[in-house]
Amino acid sequence: MRPGNTRAIEEMFNSISSRYDFLNDIFSFGLHRFWKRKLLEVLNPTFGEKWIDICCGTGDMSILLARYMKSAKNITGLDSASQALLVARERSKKKYSSIEWINGDALQTNLASNEFDGLLMSYGLRNLSSSYEGLREALRILKPGGRAGILDFRSFEGGSIQGLFQKIYLSLYVVPIASLFGLGQEYSYIKKSLVNFPSGEKQIHLALSAGFKKAEYQILAMGQMGILLLEA
Repeated sequence: MRPGNTRAIEEMFNSISSRYDFLNDIFSFGLHRFWKRKLLEVLNPTFGEKWIDICCGTGDMSILLARYMKSAKNITGLDSASQALLVARERSKKKYSSIEWINGDALQTNLASNEFDGLLMSYGLRNLSSSYEGLREALRILKPGGRAGILDFRSFEGGSIQGLFQKIYLSLYVVPIASLFGLGQEYSYIKKSLVNFPSGEKQIHLALSAGFKKAEYQILAMGQMGILLLEA
């Protein structure tokens, strides 16, 4: 599958939605939960603020946000994959039924401008057909002074030990295990999606070019993950 093919990516996430959370725990040894909590700790969303989780998938980030804020009100999760949203709705219906789940496009959300105090995106930016347009839309729906945090794999340019480790990890650990569940082809996409994904420095440049006032990049997981922190 070619990165940037919006329809194919949507179909892929629909096909893996029932196994997505289970496999995330295996592939990250459960550490993805720590990285997501770190993102929330840095952004510090507070009760009463209005937040959106773009590319929310099966809803784990949105639910974690609700736990952090001690309220599911004023939280929206948006994703283009309808089957993933079904999983999200099922997971949230008991304790977090106030979360609003929207089937929509991250590049054209059709939401009002200046609506949200904060925005989250975990492992979604590199799946968009345009990182720049995704950042532009994020800026549009944020209130002036609003903050955003984007968590994803790091992209490495040139040769580096960290980049080599990432390739080995994806090729010899992630794909073989996913193959045991009949999802090897789907998870081989991760490596492809990182080929043209902007590095941390380039993400900062894109965000500032998109109109954000402030942008910084923090490294996590011994250099394998990164968080792009933004202020509208």
